[in-house]
Amino acid sequence: MQNSEVYLRAILSILARQTFPPDKLGPLVGGDKQQAAYNLCDGSRSQGEIAKQLGLDSGNFSKTVGRWIELGIIVRITEGKEARPLHIYPLPVSKSSKGEK
Repeated sequence: MQNSEVYLRAILSILARQTFPPDKLGPLVGGDKQQAAYNLCDGSRSQGEIAKQLGLDSGNFSKTVGRWIELGIIVRITEGKEARPLHIYPLPVSKSSKGEK
C-alpha cells in the first residue's frame, strides 16, 4: 500500500466516524454475522470470498452489500477486473461475538 492510499483511508475513517459513530453504524450493519462480514470488507477480499469464508449465501450477501452501499457505509474499489467492498471503518468486535456476557 502506498502512503497516499494509507492517508486517504485514514481521512475516510475520520470523516466516517463523524458521520456514522460506532453506536449508529452497528445497527445499520446488522447482527453479529453481518458485522463479521462487514469487518471483512477491508478491500482485500471479493464479496464471494467473504461469503464463502463465513458460510453466507452469496445472493443474500450481495443484497446486503448493495444495501450497505446505498447507506454509504461501504464502497466498491476496483483493482483490475475485480471489485472489492471496502468499509468506511471496521466495527469493534461486540462482546457477544467474543462469547462474553
